[in-house]
Amino acid sequence: MTYTTVLRDRIGESAETKTRLTRDDELMDVLDGITATVVECVASGRTVFFCGNGGSSTDAEHLSAELLGRFRYDRPSMSSYCLASNTAAMTAIGNDYSYDLTFARQLAGLGRKGDVLIGLSTSGNSANVVQAVIQAADMEITTVAFTGADGGKLAGLADHTFRAPSSETARVQECHMAVGHTICEIVEAAVHPRP
Repeated sequence: MTYTTVLRDRIGESAETKTRLTRDDELMDVLDGITATVVECVASGRTVFFCGNGGSSTDAEHLSAELLGRFRYDRPSMSSYCLASNTAAMTAIGNDYSYDLTFARQLAGLGRKGDVLIGLSTSGNSANVVQAVIQAADMEITTVAFTGADGGKLAGLADHTFRAPSSETARVQECHMAVGHTICEIVEAAVHPRP
C-alpha cells in the first residue's frame, strides 16, 4: 500500500492555500499593517505577546521563541512572551477563576500600553483568546488575530485580523506559521539588521 496520493493531495492543498494568500491584495495589505505594528512595538522596546490553544498554542510558543532567541542570524533578544507557556499560571487561573480568563489574567499582570497581543484561533471564537483581546484593548495594547477564513468573534474585536484563506484547520495553521515566520524575519531585519 502506498500513501503517495494522500501526501501529494494534502501538500498540494497547503501550497494552493498559500498561493491564494499571496495573490489576495487585501490580505497582503492586512499583513503589511500587522508587520509594521510588530516592528514598531519591538523597535520601541515593548513586548509581543502570543496566545492560542492546542496546535495554535504550540504555534504561539514557536513564534515567541523566534523573537526571544534568533530567527535567521544571531542578534540581541527581542521581548516576547507566550501566555500559553506558564502551566502553573494557566492551571491556577483556570481553576480559581475560569479557563476563559487564562490569558487575560496573565496579560493584566504582564502587559503594558504599547505592547502587541497576537491571538491565534483557527475558528476565531476561542473564548480565552477573545477575553485576552478584550483585556488588551482595555490596556491600550494593540491586538492582532490570526484566524481562519470566517474570522469568528475575533474579527470584530481585534485591531488587525489576518484571516487565512481556508476553513480547514490544518491549512489555516500552516498559513499562520508561514506568515508568522515571515513577520519574524522582517522584524529581525528591521530592528537588528545583520552586521
